Amino acid sequence: MNGWKAVALTCVILASGCGPKNGSTGSKSIRIGMVPKGSTHEHWKRVHAGAEKAAQEFAAAGTPVEVLWKAPIREDDREQQVEVVEGLISQGVSGLVLAPLDSSALLRPVEEAKSAGIPTVIFDSALADTSKQVSYVSTDNGKGGRLAGKRMGELLKGTGTVLMLRYQEGSAATEERERGFLDELKASFPGITVISSDQYAGATRDTAKRSSENLLNRFADKVNGIFTPNESSTAGMLLALQDIGKAGSITFVGFDYSSGFIAPLEKGEIKGFVVQNPVNMGYLSVKTMVEHLQGKPVPPMVDTGVMMVTLDNLHTPDVQAVINPK
Repeated sequence: MNGWKAVALTCVILASGCGPKNGSTGSKSIRIGMVPKGSTHEHWKRVHAGAEKAAQEFAAAGTPVEVLWKAPIREDDREQQVEVVEGLISQGVSGLVLAPLDSSALLRPVEEAKSAGIPTVIFDSALADTSKQVSYVSTDNGKGGRLAGKRMGELLKGTGTVLMLRYQEGSAATEERERGFLDELKASFPGITVISSDQYAGATRDTAKRSSENLLNRFADKVNGIFTPNESSTAGMLLALQDIGKAGSITFVGFDYSSGFIAPLEKGEIKGFVVQNPVNMGYLSVKTMVEHLQGKPVPPMVDTGVMMVTLDNLHTPDVQAVINPK
């Protein structure tokens, strides 16, 4: 789709049709500019579905809500995400709902929005200065990392070697997961040695696969366990392990859900992955912004939930409600 400045754009209008870009959608309509980190991962598609659900509920209750969903094409393009935010500010949206690619790089446009009278709800990944935001709607990422560390430690029976492939610098959410994972190993499983934790996967499955191949070339014969902190890094590592015939023989724990992870889980190639609740994240992000615009008090932080998925609990109602929401 050709969009504003080559930015991937999906316009979701849940009260009426797509309105003009000058902001005239009716005096009572609430227009929310929602900016994820990207649009290709299943995580963001589910966030989008949750945002749509919230807007539909508000419309049904008599409050027209329009969600403008705009994502940078690449999930490592901070400058383009800044441009997206600035474009929404210029359109005069009622509020911004933003998942910052970088905790510091997005501060300036959020400050600009505030100066223009446009409030911001941050979701998914934290902003460096919380005073600029109305609320933070997110997974407890540190808890998610600790769940992964606990799973890894138990599977390795408290001994062995582990490596962690990080996501990318500046991503607050994955940094919290990585820190939580390492903290849990250090606190609860001192017999496990981390032999590599300073390499980055990059923003895509392809860059993650290349980084994984480099790590496996060095450590495949001496590592017992591997952790990756998001969907693309997990997918890239899985492909690299499969390519060298090590999928299943090295204990692998990932983070985030993809439908492509179910068969490897059933085969034992992945021993578990931490899941967020992205539908709930999108739903609560929009709900929080609309309630703020309506003058209602909103909490400074909203926890959207996190859990570990294993072969043992895959088909339980709680897990299915997250990975296959109705």
